[in-house]
Amino acid sequence: MDNIRIQTTQNVDIEYEVASIGDRILATLLDYLFFLAYIFLLLIIAGITKWVLFNSFALVSLLALPVFLYDLICEIFFQGKSFGKMIMKIKVVKLDGTQANFGAYLLRWLLRIIDTRLFGGAIALIAILINGKGQRVGDMAAGTTVIKIKQKIQLSDTILNKVKANYTLVFPQVSKLTDNDIAIIKEVTQVCIRSNNYEALEKLAAKTKETMGVAANLPHVQFLSTVVQDYSYLGGI
Repeated sequence: MDNIRIQTTQNVDIEYEVASIGDRILATLLDYLFFLAYIFLLLIIAGITKWVLFNSFALVSLLALPVFLYDLICEIFFQGKSFGKMIMKIKVVKLDGTQANFGAYLLRWLLRIIDTRLFGGAIALIAILINGKGQRVGDMAAGTTVIKIKQKIQLSDTILNKVKANYTLVFPQVSKLTDNDIAIIKEVTQVCIRSNNYEALEKLAAKTKETMGVAANLPHVQFLSTVVQDYSYLGGI
């Protein structure tokens, strides 16, 4: 399986496992199953109403929108994942490790017509094979790729952690950080711990202290965990 090295906005290099072509194809096929389930539901409703509700072209067009906009809507609201991607545990990310934005999702969706609709998806397949970063044409234009998610998403993987009611704020300066900063800090810390990459942890802690304008003698992991907890405390107020 290919890996991709990404430099985050915290100037820390981490490696992600690129989603394989097989993973992406299976995710797409699973998405098609959701399409079929939706169409089957509409047919049931049409049969019950004796097609009365479906005599309007405007209504039929409206009902077709969820299928037409499926990929765009899912990736926007589920942070780079469609239902098929969720099942296959893969997601869309920016090449700098940050969460892709609306513009990136829109560009991927617009170019999907070229990537996957023309020539049976051959263009996307060729692009991914020769690119080396798991990118189809839409990904190249949007600056994104698709990576494997190795662990199930739990509450501890979201931006905010659970904080006890009697928690005491340690670093008020966390207010200088953004949701995106905290998301990166959490993900990079987890990756570094799993890979025993203490050099990257040191760089991440140093960059975080610089951004916050603090000096702390805590061990790197403890400091970064405290920063996340402080941010969660402020975010939960």
